[in-house]
Amino acid sequence: MSNNKNTSMFSAELIGPAFKQSFIKLNPRLMFRNPVMFTVELGTIVMLIVTIYSFSVQDATIGNFGYNLTIFIVLFLTLLFANFAEAIAEARGKAQAESLRKTRQQTPAKKINVIGEMYVDEVTVVPSSQLELGDRFVCEAGDTIPMDGEIIKGIATIDESAITGESAPVIREAGGDKSSVTGGTKVLSDKIIVKVTTQPGETFLDKMIALVEGASRQKTPNEIALTILLAAFTLIFLIVVVTLKPFADYANTPISIAAFISLFVCLIPTTIGGLLSAIGIAGMDRALRANVIAKSGKAVETAGDIDVLLLDKTGTITIGNRKATNFYPAPGIDEKDFIKYAVLSSFADDTPEGKSIIELAGVLPSSYQISKPVFIPFTAETRSSGVDYDNITIRKGAFDSMKVLAEKAGNKMPDETNEQVKYIAENGGTPLVVNVNNQVKGVIELQDIIKPGISERFDRLRKMGVKTVMVTGDNPLTAKYIAQKAGVDDFIAEAKPEDKMNYIINEQQSGKLVAMMGDGTNDAPALAQADVGVAMNSGTQAAKEAGNMVDLDNDPTKLIEIVEIGKQLLITRGTITTFSIANDVAKYFAIVPALFITSIPALQALNIMRLESPESAILSAVIFNALIIPFLIPLALRGVAYKPIGATALLRRNLLIYGFGGVIVPFIGIKLIDIVVGLFM
Repeated sequence: MSNNKNTSMFSAELIGPAFKQSFIKLNPRLMFRNPVMFTVELGTIVMLIVTIYSFSVQDATIGNFGYNLTIFIVLFLTLLFANFAEAIAEARGKAQAESLRKTRQQTPAKKINVIGEMYVDEVTVVPSSQLELGDRFVCEAGDTIPMDGEIIKGIATIDESAITGESAPVIREAGGDKSSVTGGTKVLSDKIIVKVTTQPGETFLDKMIALVEGASRQKTPNEIALTILLAAFTLIFLIVVVTLKPFADYANTPISIAAFISLFVCLIPTTIGGLLSAIGIAGMDRALRANVIAKSGKAVETAGDIDVLLLDKTGTITIGNRKATNFYPAPGIDEKDFIKYAVLSSFADDTPEGKSIIELAGVLPSSYQISKPVFIPFTAETRSSGVDYDNITIRKGAFDSMKVLAEKAGNKMPDETNEQVKYIAENGGTPLVVNVNNQVKGVIELQDIIKPGISERFDRLRKMGVKTVMVTGDNPLTAKYIAQKAGVDDFIAEAKPEDKMNYIINEQQSGKLVAMMGDGTNDAPALAQADVGVAMNSGTQAAKEAGNMVDLDNDPTKLIEIVEIGKQLLITRGTITTFSIANDVAKYFAIVPALFITSIPALQALNIMRLESPESAILSAVIFNALIIPFLIPLALRGVAYKPIGATALLRRNLLIYGFGGVIVPFIGIKLIDIVVGLFM
């Protein structure tokens, strides 16, 4: 995939297949999906018949053969140019899909034989296509992962460059939110046991190929609405052109069939009609080039209209992997005893924070001789973890959770500990309180660092009109400190999975569109509820299934880029539509006066371009109408540059450039073409 990221927009390997597809797409059954270009195709067919007929018949209404043939060729080229725009956009996706297909290959899998839930030591080497949902396989250093799955045992360094294009290896391990692995990636070190989470043919790579090729692309709601609007314009101009016939008869002005068809094709919005599909495909392609897989064009489009953005604090706003920096025993508690309690409470804590506590203590939990320990893992509900042994209960967790446990047992939180907790929180740290038999023994300080430049990025979002919300499990004091430092608009402290969901629902009920990111199973409900849900590729299968986008780079700040890509898609579609409709003004002044100038000399005043003759005026307008499509293809594929300058300023800027420009450019273009055409007539 990385090889295609910098593929030239019009490289030789893309132009050939796209040119061929331009002819294949002339099939009326395919053209019918685009009402504007379908009517142009009907007009082209009529012109072909008229051209053949005019070869042997001389009539004012039919026109001469050479002129008709020229109009037919130009109309035919208009169709090809419009088809080429869509075909070149699809070809770029297919080139990326071909690269991905090379990654997807039959890989030998070391399948583990399972009896019930007990592993048998022996493994059977089978082709990856024979692995089924729920099977287990083992991978060691040098092995290619044969199928999508989740690590259920072990930790490994994995090369994901075949999927993400990034050469830096990543670490995946069992028991956390970074347990997902993708078929086709390679294990660089250590050994892991993986449980298959997909059926053959339904892997992430298979879905990715289908999406990249455009096989799964459906028109977005905005695209459908615009198509209906363009179809309505087409119908209106059809009525306008048809009603010109009796008016021409009344004025004793013979108008050829070629002139009627030319007028119709030039007045309907052929420019945006020819480029509409290409703009939508290119939007998904830009997301892919940012290493984001959008499951539908609707997701990319919706991202451009987002009002509220939910971001996890850890790893997004802060660098992540908070580390223990200090131990603060409660009054009367020996520091060595407190460190022992802190270490034992972290025995079952697989989080980076839990591991950092053991690292800071410099003591392994196994060095403490305890009998029959029962490990209590961390949960979002209890917001604590710990261990039970010999009638001793040790818990480590959030201040309020530990305070409730202590007070329920009739034990008071020491004032010194309260002050220490407040001090840590006010300075951006996270206090973890340790209880033994529901008595407070002290506080562990965790510290994290706000990412440099993050406040500037939030400022950009604010200028876009997007409200940023930080989601964190920290207490309100710490959350408020980080939120103010980072420059977010709001925060959710001590967040549980249902808190995210409720916040999203409340915002949606007030008419807002919400985006969020997540990587854990507990994020899945909120990802599914959000209008744009971005799952990390390293996250759990549940998260990836729930979201409508997957970030291959596992970069939570990618949401900001996704919003910009969505806005760029909407702006590109809007500006080219504006330009297309503005074009009609110039074409009107070129063709309508030309049709009636002989019988109604007063219309000469409308011939402001001073075109050579009625025939050259019509032909020049049709040629310009055809040529403007290939000229705009690079803009449609690359997208209009987006700047966070506010909606009003953005509208004013685009109306000036593409509205006013859409009127001026055709006047200049048609006049220049008329000069050239006049030399041959």
